[in-house]
Amino acid sequence: MALKTSLAGRVRNTTLPKTHALLPLHEAVVNGIQAIDARFPNDASARGRVTVRIHRDTQATFDLTNGSPGRAPLRIITGFSIEDNGIGFTPDNMASFETLDSDYKAPIGCRGVGRLLWLVAFDRIEVRSAYYDGDALSGRQFSFSILQDVVQGVSPTGLTDAGTTVLLDGFKKSFQQSAPKSTEAIAREIFEHCIWYFLREGGAPEVVVEDDDEMFSLKDFVEELGYTETAASFEVKGQKFEMLNLRLKTSARNATPRLHWCAANRVVKDESIAGKLPGLYARMKDGAGGEFTYVCYLSSSFLDDHVRSDRTDFDLPERLAGDALLDEPTLDDIRTGVLDKIAEALAEPLASAQVASKERINRYISTKAPKFRPLFKRIESSGIVVDPAMKDSDLEIELHKHAQRIENQLLTEGQAIFSASSGKKPEDYDERLAKYLETLTELNQSDLANYVARRRTTLDILEELIRSDDDGKYAREDSIHELIFPMRKDSNSVGADASNLWILDERLVFHDYLASDKTFKSMPITEADSPARPDILVSRPIHPDLPVLASDRPNPPLNSIVVVELKRPLRDDATEGANPIDQCLDYVERIREGRVKTSAGRPIPSSPQEPPAFCYIIADLTPTMESRCRRYDLTKTHDGLGYFGYNDQYKTYIEVISFDGLVNSAKQRNQAFFDRLGLPSS
Repeated sequence: MALKTSLAGRVRNTTLPKTHALLPLHEAVVNGIQAIDARFPNDASARGRVTVRIHRDTQATFDLTNGSPGRAPLRIITGFSIEDNGIGFTPDNMASFETLDSDYKAPIGCRGVGRLLWLVAFDRIEVRSAYYDGDALSGRQFSFSILQDVVQGVSPTGLTDAGTTVLLDGFKKSFQQSAPKSTEAIAREIFEHCIWYFLREGGAPEVVVEDDDEMFSLKDFVEELGYTETAASFEVKGQKFEMLNLRLKTSARNATPRLHWCAANRVVKDESIAGKLPGLYARMKDGAGGEFTYVCYLSSSFLDDHVRSDRTDFDLPERLAGDALLDEPTLDDIRTGVLDKIAEALAEPLASAQVASKERINRYISTKAPKFRPLFKRIESSGIVVDPAMKDSDLEIELHKHAQRIENQLLTEGQAIFSASSGKKPEDYDERLAKYLETLTELNQSDLANYVARRRTTLDILEELIRSDDDGKYAREDSIHELIFPMRKDSNSVGADASNLWILDERLVFHDYLASDKTFKSMPITEADSPARPDILVSRPIHPDLPVLASDRPNPPLNSIVVVELKRPLRDDATEGANPIDQCLDYVERIREGRVKTSAGRPIPSSPQEPPAFCYIIADLTPTMESRCRRYDLTKTHDGLGYFGYNDQYKTYIEVISFDGLVNSAKQRNQAFFDRLGLPSS
């Protein structure tokens, strides 16, 4: 009994990923190239031609997903026609087409499934073809669909030459939406799939893609590559593989080193190999100093035999664990062989790239990231090689990964060392301990350098905030406030690292409670029932015998109060009753009227003295601000960037600091650290 085949069943069981939505079109183009090869075996490049026409919906329905400013949206693609001047549908070719899984073209890598992919993505196929039967020109015309299989039509008339036109009609929505939309994008995808034909000896026939008044020739894309090529081969577990090594101009589109896996003269899949070898990145330099991008095309009869029927991947495992019984190479085995040959082919450019990488890392650490300097030798010994063209932000992440790896290794080693110290110590214990302590010291130095570098960055941001923009406007005080301490937060909800109080006064870091832009009645340190919001309020426990405004005693006899008020740069509205000095003193008075507690809710013992208060006003010295300072009998600083004084009536120390004075003071206090790390002075 003969087995029967269901076309509908075969199509249903044929997979086509949405990411390969144009694969049926690619297969039709390859069929056209092969037909031309069969007709002109020695002159296909000069005499052959394939024309791909894009058919779009003639109605006013537009595909809005590809629209861009200044460009009309593209109409929806309904299908494609592929015309070639190849050998045509001869009786043998027609018999093969009507035979599922035909092996008629197996010698050139065909699996007989291309037409099934047509039916997966399109509703119907129309074919019109002419061929020579001896000296006579014959023709045939037929349709192809899931419902009716192959239906022969009336023989075409007006034939002038051999060739075939295939119409792929009714592009199914799910695939149409996933496919490229523009003419150029479609042309480039066809080129990338069929590039092997263009790079082979003898080249490929002319292939053009037309869409209304647009046309792209795929040969132009070859010229655009501007490549030089070499060939190489290697063996893995008895299987031979061929490599075509290309050095492309770096101006080529999507320039990145890639490995293209080929089967049956087609690109099946490709992958980035950037960084897979030290120095293998997008921009490399040859001996003459010219830049290029490396690309490899890999082929083998072994890959031909193991390509999946849908030609989107290979039926090969990525890798096998342990000692596998299978004596065939895995994808990872093959990839390793490819990389070994690439290392040989690009030995000089790779060495040059590694030197450039080291210079790039050194320059970045020296000028922008001194925190990595203590760990540089260890990071370097780990074999780090980066793309010299890498952005600073990406390089920072890469260095941080290596530093974190060193820290994790240190933790593991530390646990092993200290567990060994409790019993009989191994012979190399002292040496391991010394290395551990040396690495620990370097990590601590790196942490300190990181902290100082963060301070420098914070001051740079502050300087930027107090400058006017192109329109002469200044940042709102909110922005500066957030930099010093997050608004509407207190020290019970914000970690120490989120605060930059050191900009104002290093001593403010040591406080019992700090509130930022919160109402008095919401603060746990006071029972004052007021909706007023000081910019920043700090209470600090102090020892009565010490003038230093900090203490580690849980219940000190006295609490100090610090109020910070911020104003927008160059704001000139410090008028009577509405100026920051009056506001600060009013806050102090309100706090003293309430019953003060520690942040833990413990009452602070009463004292014959009122809690000392300190008011910092950060504001530029505008005419109205200077007038207020004189009214309160404050003394101008020697550099002219601020005022200070003590108000006996309120028992409060007052300091008015201009933004320039604030930045200058913070820089001066930290300059020795910046200099030590080699950070620029401006």
